[in-house]
This record gives sequence, C-alpha cells and structure tokens, in this order.
Amino acid sequence: MEIDPRRLRILHEVARRGGVMKAAEALHLTPSAVSQQLAQLEREVGLALLDRSQRRISLTPAGRVLSAYGERIEEQLSEARNELNRFTERLSGPVTIAAFPTVIRHLLVPALRVLAERHPRIVPVIHEVYGSDALQELRLGAVDLVVTERDMSTPAPSLPSMTRHRLYDDEYRIVAPPSLDHIPADVSELADLPWVAGVSFQACGAALERLSQLHGFEPRRTHVISEFPPVLSLVAAGHGVAIVPSLALLDFPRGEVVVTGIHEVGSRRIEALTRVSRTRSGEPDPVQAVVIEVLREAAEELTERVAILSASLEAH
Repeated sequence: MEIDPRRLRILHEVARRGGVMKAAEALHLTPSAVSQQLAQLEREVGLALLDRSQRRISLTPAGRVLSAYGERIEEQLSEARNELNRFTERLSGPVTIAAFPTVIRHLLVPALRVLAERHPRIVPVIHEVYGSDALQELRLGAVDLVVTERDMSTPAPSLPSMTRHRLYDDEYRIVAPPSLDHIPADVSELADLPWVAGVSFQACGAALERLSQLHGFEPRRTHVISEFPPVLSLVAAGHGVAIVPSLALLDFPRGEVVVTGIHEVGSRRIEALTRVSRTRSGEPDPVQAVVIEVLREAAEELTERVAILSASLEAH
C-alpha cells in the first residue's frame, strides 16, 4: 500500500478546517483539486476516509487515524527545517504574520526592513487579521505569529498552546476637537462630552469602559468606530472626544486634534503570540525568534518617537 504524504496533509487540513472549501482556501488549491486528492487517497488505502452522508463532511474512523498521521508528518517536517537552520549561517524560509493596521505600519514595516538586511532568505508574509480570527488562524497553523493587543485591565487569557512575547506598552491619550471652548484637563470634565468610542471587544473600547466605571460616569457614545484614522477625523471635525493609543497619533496631521494633558488612562499591551512547539526538541522556531527580536527592536525605537510627539502635541 503506497500512501502519498502530501495527500495526508490535505486530509489533515480538511479535518482541522471542518470542510473541503476552507481547506482548499488554506492550501491555495481549488475545492475540486482537494476533492480529487482525497478520492485518490481513498483509492490508495482502499477505505472510505470521508463520511459524505451528512450535509457537512466529516471523517470516518479510518480518516481520523490517517489525519493524525498527517499532523505528525507536519510536525516532523517543521522540526527538520528547524534542525537544518541550525547548520546554516543564514536562516531561511517563510514566516506568516497576522497583525492589525497600526502595528503593521509602526512595528512590522520597520522591523521587516531590518529583517531583510540581517536575514534576506526569510520571506515574511503579512495578513491583516486580528482578534479571535487571528488566534484561530494561529491554532490551525495558517499563520506562524500573531501580533495582538489587549487593554491593561484585561487579564491575559489562558492559551496553553501558545507562548506570549511582550513587545510594547502603548499609552492611551484622550484627544479633543480644537473647536472646544475648554480643553478637558481632568477626567471629571469628560463626563458630559460626546464620545467617538472604540468597539467593545478592542482595547480602546475596553479602556473607555474601564475609565467610565472608575470615575462613575456613563459615556455618551455618539459614534462607535474600530479604526483610528476615522476616529481622529471625527474628533477633528468636532464630533466628540476619544481615547486613542499614542501610536495612532504618529500619522495624523499635527494641529488637527488636541491631545489633552490627561495621562491617567492606562495603556494597551501589544504582544506577539506563537504556538508552543510539540516537536521532539520543544525549542522555539528560530525564524520566529528572529522576527520577534526585530519587532522588539522596532518597539524600543518607537518609545522615543512617541515621547517626543506627545510632548510637542501637548505644547500646542
């Protein structure tokens, strides 16, 4: 009995993705090609591997056994690549990174510039995915590293299959329209103002909820926006005040909004997540390790830039 290990990988992808369509998308194949490979695998082993009697395709007991072997093959190949990297002076290979726009602009872009200089054979691929979708992609192996955020008050969720790598603590700032007669100097002066609020499941939304509970007021959420450029544009146009992280101010024209002198708002933690290796060595992937290293260097350079910017904006 000859079994093509490439078809085992396809079977395993169907199992963990929950269907042919999603597996085809992850493998960059057509659904027809995936179905053909699975049919050929069934002919090779002489057993039905997929239960097609229900609306949603599932694996038969034989299919689940072979899928587990497919997972082991992937792990062994990953370990083999890591071992070979240790014999070479230059690391190589692809690394897929999931991140959100602010981090892409201010951490990933400068970090990848350094990465290209030090390790030109590493090929980074960036996906704009964040939140629970990004964690799911990491669990499934569709991405190698996720850069995520959480408000300082949000406990780090228990993720036993993942490792956290702290990158940067991004201080929140409260911004106001220049047209306000009086720029708030204290949190108590924010209670009656309209807010351009962040969505509840993102860090800035959690920060506003925490701030309002701590100081005993109910924020009047006039607008609820997820991306920082439109948040700042609405504030500049006089539609309310907002909480934004300091990184969001780096790209916005000076003078368009007023950065208040209120500092007791906290920060968001930006961190990288990687999967815990289940290979024999259990050591971190060396390619991912150097990506995290250059991300941390980029974060250190940001600290000075943000401090200078904040001081200049407050002075105006």
